[in-house]
Amino acid sequence: MRKTKPKKRILLPDPKYHDTLVTQFVNNLMLQGKKSIAYGIFYDAMDIIGEKMKDSDKAPLEIWKKALENITPQVEVKSRRVGGANFQVPTEVRPERKISLSIKNMILYARKRSGHSMAEKLSGEILAAYNNEGAAFKRKEDMHKMAEANKAFAHFRF
Repeated sequence: MRKTKPKKRILLPDPKYHDTLVTQFVNNLMLQGKKSIAYGIFYDAMDIIGEKMKDSDKAPLEIWKKALENITPQVEVKSRRVGGANFQVPTEVRPERKISLSIKNMILYARKRSGHSMAEKLSGEILAAYNNEGAAFKRKEDMHKMAEANKAFAHFRF
């Protein structure tokens, strides 16, 4: 490789929970540089989760982290061209990419949900992922099934 790898940017923790993972989530949630709106959506979603899960002894942030953990893929398939044929080769996902994929999937499927506000949609998707259901969880399961089905091509790993 000719170019040097770019330096990893250090994320500042968010103002309410003092967590860098929340900042990463909000950065992905943000559209057109409107970070304060994205923070508002996230915190409103946390409030909605807090109200819905009153009987649970867990904090809304813990529920969100568990939901992210539930939709985090362990393996994925990558296309690899060998002798004129394309094979779907199962590979393990790097730790940073695992987090990134789970965050992006949660936001993508939250946006596709029906509901009035984005905070409602996001809280619905978080609760669904927390209970091992919903579109983001199904996406993870599909990724794992594809990797399992293409296990025979694992020796083509690069």
